[in-house]
Amino acid sequence: MRCVIARFPFELTKDGVLESMKGVKPEPVTGESVIIGRRHYPVKQVGQVVTRQDRRDFTATEVLRAMTRLGFTCRALPEAAPSGAPGSLQYASAMLGTPVTV
Repeated sequence: MRCVIARFPFELTKDGVLESMKGVKPEPVTGESVIIGRRHYPVKQVGQVVTRQDRRDFTATEVLRAMTRLGFTCRALPEAAPSGAPGSLQYASAMLGTPVTV
């Protein structure tokens, strides 16, 4: 499949990506990720290995689009948990105050 990443055309295949990522240890995932085999790789790491370009030269969206078109499972950035109002236990603890030692 022909795709353009960082204004450069690449001819990528699913087997070619699998072969390129073979033996590559995944970095910790902190954002978008691609599942290759049974491993979760950060999108930028996959883009760097497959294109041999610096990570600053392309966007995660470009790589996500290409990997999705090749049939890989991609995960978006996990949403942060809401920091809503404290629960009833935290509220009661705050009302009671801190314990005093005698």
